[in-house]
Amino acid sequence: MKYAIVESGGKQYKAVEGSPLEVDLLPVEAGTQLSLDNVLMVVDGENISIGTPYVEKASVKVTVAGEIKGPKLIVFKYRPKKRIRVKTGHRQKFTKLMVDSIFME
Repeated sequence: MKYAIVESGGKQYKAVEGSPLEVDLLPVEAGTQLSLDNVLMVVDGENISIGTPYVEKASVKVTVAGEIKGPKLIVFKYRPKKRIRVKTGHRQKFTKLMVDSIFME
């Protein structure tokens, strides 16, 4: 199985060829093809390439599938005996990417 560990938005993700990848929101439109160049590690069967900090001449080609929303989180602030009750929610937005291929030159 060929996969790579890539960095996007200060976070690390495992990118497997042919499977989706959810990263933090990127300012791109659906259908756009991108190249993720911050590759930390590439594994191809028994061949492992580890970067210091990045693997040179390695990139991951992805296609933007669209924008999705994560699960809703409820934040409830409460102070007893003071009638303070604040209920808010948060829903993070993500960009869904389809991993096309992993290149090692």
